[in-house]
Amino acid sequence: MITVDLITGFLGSGKTTFIKKYVWYLINHGEKVCILENDFGAVNVDTLLLQEFHNTECGIETVSGACDKDCHKRRFKTKLIAIAMSGYTHVVIEPSGIFDVDEFFDTLRESPLDKWYKTGSIITIVSPNIINESFSTETDYILASQVSVAGKIVFSHCNKTCTDDIEKTLDKIKSALCNIKSNRDPRTYYIAKPWDYLTEEDYQNIEKSGCYPAEFVKMQNESQNFTSIYFMNTNLSPKEVQYISKKVMSDSSSCGNVLRIKGFVNTNNEWFEINATKKYFHYQKVKNGQPIIIVIGENLNKNNITSFFEEVNL
Repeated sequence: MITVDLITGFLGSGKTTFIKKYVWYLINHGEKVCILENDFGAVNVDTLLLQEFHNTECGIETVSGACDKDCHKRRFKTKLIAIAMSGYTHVVIEPSGIFDVDEFFDTLRESPLDKWYKTGSIITIVSPNIINESFSTETDYILASQVSVAGKIVFSHCNKTCTDDIEKTLDKIKSALCNIKSNRDPRTYYIAKPWDYLTEEDYQNIEKSGCYPAEFVKMQNESQNFTSIYFMNTNLSPKEVQYISKKVMSDSSSCGNVLRIKGFVNTNNEWFEINATKKYFHYQKVKNGQPIIIVIGENLNKNNITSFFEEVNL
């Protein structure tokens, strides 16, 4: 049967970066891997970040956009059926940061997928930066629901993080788990280590960590307040996007709770990848891109956010 791993993590946690490293580990161990990008958004820019695999035997597939969750689930199932016909031995799924893990379990139990696939590991990427965030009830729930079923919590940005921040983050995760009536202790299944120093044994432990069919109190319609706003073909530089990011993320009263801004810009015929949260702004040169900036958050005010982009883009 084909092993399926699910890599979860909230917006900006570092899922795509981890997937790159994890998939190379699987390939080097003889697996024929397909990465499935599963996102409710109309555009999935993370696919471009995985372009280093295009000249390998690793496949990259995408399920993006849908009129509703049921439609998206049908597209997800159809894509998995097609992947099963392609000779892969391992599928790594990267969902959106507000993904409902129940969709993963429910879909794999359906016929004919239940005859072809087996659940491997659920790996949740967590950034210690969340200790500085004031989470809404919905955001807190999404973090807890992902961590509650994970076989392993993998901390990101550990090269910039002190031990005290890890401990505070574990406390915050524990509190979130308590809020959904989960009795799991995150200190029993996490790894906090700079990713460049992960060993063969570390990756093996992550791969074999499995998942935990936890029981918890489920919140209905937990992602209804999360939206994305797309800005196509913007004539902006990385520095201008940084300026806009600071403005909209600090003005929650008029813009809403902007959690992440990501995408690509082209300056002097060079592509730059953009990643921004409330605590950091990062950009780097990449070979290829797509002229798009995506703003993600809760209760977003499109008109007010657009005004910031128009102010700079004129």
